[in-house]
Amino acid sequence: MKAILVDETSPERALRWAEVPDPVPGPGEVLVDIHATAVNRADLLQRAGNYPPPPGAPSYLGLEMAGVVAGLGPGVTGWQVGERVCALLAGGGYAERIAVPAPLLVRLPADWDFVKAAAFPEVFYTAFVNLFMEAQLQAGESVLIHGGASGVGTAAIQLARAEGCRVAVTAGSPEKRRRSLELGAELAVDYREEDFAAAVQERLGGVDVILDISGGAYLERNLKALKLKGRLVLIALLGGPTAPIDLGLVLRKRLRLIGSLLRSRSLEEKTRIVEGFAIRFWPRMAAGRIAPVIETALPITRAAEAHQLLAENRNIGKVVLVVRQ
Repeated sequence: MKAILVDETSPERALRWAEVPDPVPGPGEVLVDIHATAVNRADLLQRAGNYPPPPGAPSYLGLEMAGVVAGLGPGVTGWQVGERVCALLAGGGYAERIAVPAPLLVRLPADWDFVKAAAFPEVFYTAFVNLFMEAQLQAGESVLIHGGASGVGTAAIQLARAEGCRVAVTAGSPEKRRRSLELGAELAVDYREEDFAAAVQERLGGVDVILDISGGAYLERNLKALKLKGRLVLIALLGGPTAPIDLGLVLRKRLRLIGSLLRSRSLEEKTRIVEGFAIRFWPRMAAGRIAPVIETALPITRAAEAHQLLAENRNIGKVVLVVRQ
């Protein structure tokens, strides 16, 4: 088969579509012919050499895929060759085939194509686990989502609104703020021009939960924006890994700071996330009331161009890579 490889000897760490060994499904795994995958910021970090895959994961980029079951490993039941599926991955999505633990597979609704399906797993599971499992967001509470027009942001807006929560976002362009409002946010703050902490205090009286991708650069304002017993969930460090912290404010407000990654979790944890999402949100996704937001779909051979889209923050929602037509 072919997969995207990173040329570690080139200054730009160029991507090339090259021959690699076929995967062999082990016990409990399903072999899938990949039709589409999608780009995540973790892929850019891995390409740069800063985010190696967890032990046992494929070395290739790609944290999600959609495709067709091509074979079953020992002990697998409940799946048949030819079924259309998608799945969250620990790596290996930028390839023609992948061996996936059977509990992570999701059958596609009849009206879903592979592009739509490939845009689903990583961002919706990330939004779900961090908002509802880590932060315990409840109906009637409020949430601030940084990067509201990102893949995770567009998923988080929809899930929070579906559960009856008030949503504020930060976004850096008029089009991104407009799209965030269309998806259900009631406040979209221009983080380049406005103090988001002051804006959410004025409009919402603060928020109960913050989903943060910035890290150090936003820490002080995030703590100010939280209500009593607020929860700050940190999922990325785009604004740096360190910052001073006012522990007195943390004590007085009884705040919780939660660090969270999805990729490195065990299969058992990921299975619980997949099952929890299926119970709480999948019926609404299958019915079309919640849907992935897709910026564009490009051939897998244009993966470097897709990476550039994310690196320059030019996307609203997901950038998908088509492996097979």
